[in-house]
Amino acid sequence: MAGKLDGKAALVTGAGSGIGRAAAELFAAEGASVAVVDLRADTAEETTEKILAAGGRAIAVAANVAVADEIGAAVGRAVTELGRLDLVYNNAGVDSRGSVFEADEADWDRCFAVNVKGTYLCSKAAVPYLAEGGGGAIVNQGSVAGLVAIPNFAAYCAAKGAVISLTRSMAIDLAARKIRVNVICPGTVFTPLMEPMLRARGGGDLEAGLAATIVKYPIGRLGSPEEIARVALFLGCDDGSFLTGSVLVADGGMTAQ
Repeated sequence: MAGKLDGKAALVTGAGSGIGRAAAELFAAEGASVAVVDLRADTAEETTEKILAAGGRAIAVAANVAVADEIGAAVGRAVTELGRLDLVYNNAGVDSRGSVFEADEADWDRCFAVNVKGTYLCSKAAVPYLAEGGGGAIVNQGSVAGLVAIPNFAAYCAAKGAVISLTRSMAIDLAARKIRVNVICPGTVFTPLMEPMLRARGGGDLEAGLAATIVKYPIGRLGSPEEIARVALFLGCDDGSFLTGSVLVADGGMTAQ
């Protein structure tokens, strides 16, 4: 059976763990050649090795998405080694805690640099190659934190709200190039990024933090990286061909309350 991404090439940032790793593995299983991009070379290699062991095609690329030269070189290498570029998943992100009067300025800047500037820089580097191939898809990683207020997450809420607005703007600007741009807004997904937040919410107790978080979800559980990866696949393949500028909320009913 043909995969949904047969003959395509995808680039996934933050692919060394969590949602990014799940997406890179899923894209490869669906036939794509995948550029596994992560700040850490070792975790990028781990994801790549898993894909290769499963019979897929992938390359590992270490890059900081917030540094133009690094992500530009990463995109260029992906196109050179994979031969094309059809799908970009701007998944890389960092957390940030504190209210607007408690947040550290350096932490605020880092949150915007990775979550917002990184999305901009990677997309900017990729657009010429996507357009050259006749179009493609960009999937950005938002969050429910960009849609509703999360206490003591001022920088993160602001940054993810910016990603949502950026996505809509990109969708309009890139439509003539036949590039679709959409954003996923997940609820809490159990990933390495979320574990410190969950522990803090439970006063240092991970199980208590999980319990306090799950009560906010009508579905009765947190999401998994694999579930969000499947949403990214839908948006990135022909199944989502009429979607652009869309905000796809995958939150187990959290924002419906």
